[in-house]
Amino acid sequence: MSTHAQRERLLLADLLEMAGPDAPTLCDGWRTRDLAAHVVVRERRADASAGLVIKALAPRLERVQAEFAAKPYEELIQLIRTGPPRMSPYALKQIDEAANTVEFFVHAEDVRRAQPDWTPREPDPVFADALWARLERVARMLGRRSPVGLVLRRPDGRTAVARRGAPVVTVTGEPGELTLFAFGRQDTARVEQDGDVDALAKLRGATLGI
Repeated sequence: MSTHAQRERLLLADLLEMAGPDAPTLCDGWRTRDLAAHVVVRERRADASAGLVIKALAPRLERVQAEFAAKPYEELIQLIRTGPPRMSPYALKQIDEAANTVEFFVHAEDVRRAQPDWTPREPDPVFADALWARLERVARMLGRRSPVGLVLRRPDGRTAVARRGAPVVTVTGEPGELTLFAFGRQDTARVEQDGDVDALAKLRGATLGI
């Protein structure tokens, strides 16, 4: 049975393939080749991907990622499609679903929304609820650097507090758009923001996400 993560994996691979190796992305300084290398290294090189969270290991991560980025682009796409090796924790369905659903959704949008003719996706209700469930769990981690209080709100009224404090900005949108906003894609997320002018300005320039 296909999972959300598997579906988003294949969509990301297709988008990267269609865009080609040198297309822009929403990831600062990364072209599609760099993003593809990041996805592969994250799943296949635990010795290097630890640099994503451990600053002392970041130089090693950069070196390994550069090595993968130098590989043929078609090879990177195929590695993304086929998924991690059997011995990787990501090969377990439960871990893949928990760790990669949002990862691949956000990166797919990084490719799509960097193109001039992009249009918003409309995730089905089941997938939207899956994104919301994950966002609720990590909202405070993603919003920890917000300079203002930050509340994420679905159109139906359900909310998640990403940062306590005053003044407060309430960001309203569908779960996918709120996910992108909370992961630092404020400029392209289709959301409405409610708060005083100064608070909105501070949030606009804030660094959100992991």
